[in-house]
Amino acid sequence: MDTVRTETGKTGRNTDRNDDLLSELLQPLRLTGVFDSRWHVRAPWAIEGDAEQGCAVLHYIVEGGCWITAEGQTPQELRAGDLAVFPTGTAHRLSDRPDRQGVPLKAVLPEREPGTTGEIRIGGTGPESRLLCAGLHYDASAATGLYKALPWALVLDGSQVDREPLLRDTLRLLAAPDRPIGPGDRLITLRAFEMALVLALRPLLREFAENPASLPVLRHPGVSRALVMIATRFAEPWTIESLAREVGMSRSAFTAAFRALVGEAPARHLTGRRMQEAARLLGETSLPQSAVPQRVGYQSAVGFHLAFRKWFGVTPGEYRAGAANAA
Repeated sequence: MDTVRTETGKTGRNTDRNDDLLSELLQPLRLTGVFDSRWHVRAPWAIEGDAEQGCAVLHYIVEGGCWITAEGQTPQELRAGDLAVFPTGTAHRLSDRPDRQGVPLKAVLPEREPGTTGEIRIGGTGPESRLLCAGLHYDASAATGLYKALPWALVLDGSQVDREPLLRDTLRLLAAPDRPIGPGDRLITLRAFEMALVLALRPLLREFAENPASLPVLRHPGVSRALVMIATRFAEPWTIESLAREVGMSRSAFTAAFRALVGEAPARHLTGRRMQEAARLLGETSLPQSAVPQRVGYQSAVGFHLAFRKWFGVTPGEYRAGAANAA
């Protein structure tokens, strides 16, 4: 899928269906850790970044400019004030020219553990550029098929970033060489990047809502409706047959279309949504553990326990204890 450079000035009315469906994209964006770095580079330069599983990548151009390139994709030029987001961590190259071969990122930044920062300086004789780059780690098990279907890169130009003042000011603060450091800095940085990622995706969500054809799953009324029901009514006792019936399709046709467009079977997608909510209730609320199964669509506590352990590799009780220890 090509890079999406979002457009402005569109008018249109978002449907409730698309609003609900597109809000599902934001659900996996609870970050678990961030590594960020400030780059000071002079041409000639080029750096090859590996694919990052369970990690969104962000590049904000503070000064100068660069090109982003990925295998099979059209190179895109970025200038000062532009922001590029790689929602699923696609391998890509940053360089002063699109045809320049680079050195691996791990050769210049071998340690990129979440919660730490770094700095890259590449000294050439050409024009200088400054960038803020970050790897935003999220729980890959929570990423929906819809999120995984996003374009390899989203580019916002400087004028679009300026139209989101909170995004612009957050990026500038994070990119500042004298960024304040103090108690709670790691958590503050994590939440600041989390907010920046959500704000950066918002124009993309608008674009999809106004032009559903830009994301194939939105063109299928049955599958898109089922996604909304799973996202918002997951606590109901759905079966594949009842979901198919609700959207006016046969079970076989619904299952085939859903798998083709979303990238996973409807049963797994439904389980993933329920497990995601169960993890939130266990990790972020004081709801009694015995009340969680019914809240996420399970009539049997034993069935919920088995499903949760299979999904996360730990029991619900162990998950809650781990979340409490991490707080």
